[in-house]
Amino acid sequence: MSVPSKITISRNALINMGLRTNDKIHYQLSPSELAEQTLLRGEGVLNDTGALLINTGKFTGRSPKDKFTVRDAMTENTVHWNDFNIPFEEQQFFSLKEKMLAYLDDKEIWVRDCYACADDSFRLRLRVINENPWSNLFCYNMFIRPEEKDLEGFEPHWHIIQAPGFKADPSTDGTRAENFAVISFTHKTILIGGTGYTGEMKKGIFTMLNYILPTRADVLSMHCSANMGKDGDTAIFFGLSGTGKTTLSADPNRLLIGDDEHGWNNDSVFNFEGGCYAKCIDLSEEKEPEIYHAIRPGALVENVTFIEGTNQIDFSSKKITENTRVSYPLTYISNALEPSIGKTPKNIFFLTCDAYGVLPPISKLTAGQAMYQFISGYTAKVAGTEAGVTEPKSTFSACFGAPFLPLHPGQYAEMLGKKINETKVNVWMVNTGWSGGAYGVGSRMKLPFTRAMITAALEGNLNDVEFEPHPIFGMMMPTSCPGVPSEILNPRNTWADKEAYDKQAINLAQQFIKNFEKYASGANEEILAAAPRI
Repeated sequence: MSVPSKITISRNALINMGLRTNDKIHYQLSPSELAEQTLLRGEGVLNDTGALLINTGKFTGRSPKDKFTVRDAMTENTVHWNDFNIPFEEQQFFSLKEKMLAYLDDKEIWVRDCYACADDSFRLRLRVINENPWSNLFCYNMFIRPEEKDLEGFEPHWHIIQAPGFKADPSTDGTRAENFAVISFTHKTILIGGTGYTGEMKKGIFTMLNYILPTRADVLSMHCSANMGKDGDTAIFFGLSGTGKTTLSADPNRLLIGDDEHGWNNDSVFNFEGGCYAKCIDLSEEKEPEIYHAIRPGALVENVTFIEGTNQIDFSSKKITENTRVSYPLTYISNALEPSIGKTPKNIFFLTCDAYGVLPPISKLTAGQAMYQFISGYTAKVAGTEAGVTEPKSTFSACFGAPFLPLHPGQYAEMLGKKINETKVNVWMVNTGWSGGAYGVGSRMKLPFTRAMITAALEGNLNDVEFEPHPIFGMMMPTSCPGVPSEILNPRNTWADKEAYDKQAINLAQQFIKNFEKYASGANEEILAAAPRI
């Protein structure tokens, strides 16, 4: 057993799990040891800055159709069963777990004890068992790292068992394919097999917290980034991929609480994680200096390629995937808040990249509108990866994280609405997408203008300006904003063809209404009243 500290994992703990004979166990290794072992096993290389580069294999992203939830007495009537929460029989879970443990029993394994939730009041102890060292490095980076004194007698609340080399048999195991991620809330275990994509572990724990915290602790779990000003004013940023969530929350004048997953309790916002899992595609020192400089020893970079003839990462390359990623501890960010706990938020931003050019660059929402937009989770992307496709494509992801929500989205939205009403927090929608026309006609909103609008909201400079309602979506649009041309604040004014704008706005509103049909039964009257009016 390879143990760099005085602490050793209890043999009985592993026997009780089902690992009866395995004596090739590496416990709580350091990042440098995990990197060295990865190199010795031929499973990774170093780049010119000393970061570890690995390839996750066949899967370079999550596989939502292969994510299952055990349906039992606890979950039968509490989980919102849908395309993301797919039921899995309890007996099949037991059988699959036993097969995985038998598979791992004669192999080298890497075990890590760690935490989820920066707030001690809600902290959960995790034990992760991995088949390879670089997956264990990911867990070191992404989960909260205990001090050595806390490892003595560590009793986990939850287990993750991850074995990329173990492949399920769909004909007998109840899975759809060889790969799977199965969560049991009753047995507090997540099984992941057949895939080396590390993000499955991170999102498995997020899914677990999205069930436990709202139902047991009255904590709103959120897929968002968060930062805090020097005076303690916290802001949270919701947004799907490509909307600017990471970029806009990474403000050098504010402290970073976290970039992806948070909880909001009675008096604070706290990070679930101990690290960041940032996209690398088209990364540059100029655009994202903090992420760029975080790629150093200890960081784990996934599915990138080198510039030919060098060991320098080609950040523009999509040769393996567009979903290139790097994980690193929060301590790699110079302005990270320690511990990762902020005060009750004063501002909430819903970020959308509206490629239709319909939504205002910034607008203020009522509580009802905030809940409606929260459940909708809208953005519109340009499908530029497909030859000949230039039209925008709408994406709706409930609560900006539909694949990770075990409960009905209406439950999270009602919690948000309650907190908005109790705290009087300002809620803003920010469109980082197109202005003056849809993609192909208009132009992308300039980043300095977006930053100026967010800064104005954070500093209270929009408190006393005049607002006007959007005629269809109803949100209130400021008529002036420091550092921003007034003529761009009402999107209709930026279109040369006003009738074309009206037609596009009605089309988008119809998409919102149609999307919301599947959530209407779980939404209250205040939410339903906030729908667009055609």
